[in-house]
Amino acid sequence: MEEQEYLTFMLDGEEFGVDILCVQEIRVLTAVTELPNKPHYLKGVINLRGVIIPIVDLRERFGKQGLSYDEQTVIIILKSPNPADNMVVGLVVDRVAEVYKVNRDSVSAAPSFGSAIDNSFLAGLAKVEEKLILLLDMNNLLDQQKLYIQGELAS
Repeated sequence: MEEQEYLTFMLDGEEFGVDILCVQEIRVLTAVTELPNKPHYLKGVINLRGVIIPIVDLRERFGKQGLSYDEQTVIIILKSPNPADNMVVGLVVDRVAEVYKVNRDSVSAAPSFGSAIDNSFLAGLAKVEEKLILLLDMNNLLDQQKLYIQGELAS
């Protein structure tokens, strides 16, 4: 029975999970330096101990209506699961929820919706305590081409 830990967070009423091994830290939302000519969901960059980190509003990246930020809004700093890739990104989420140990047997593959819905960021669906958690594919989520390209087309 193989288990993996996921940090879950809320986004527009849905609970999403990211591999806890990719979580570098969780920060309170702070001032972001804006950049010119960027996709609308790329809020800018922050300087975190000498490392410049792009900040992506995940709600907007997923095509949902943006919200005004409040005291529960946080940035989850994620690092790539691939050690050769030094990609680090900050995701703005509505709020952090829980840390769950998820048994691989309780994870279902992400359904295919054809080309109508982009589910490239979904790794699967986990059944935890009678609810479904959308597990994000860290390799795709932290892939610069996938993270930024579709937003550029939509801008």
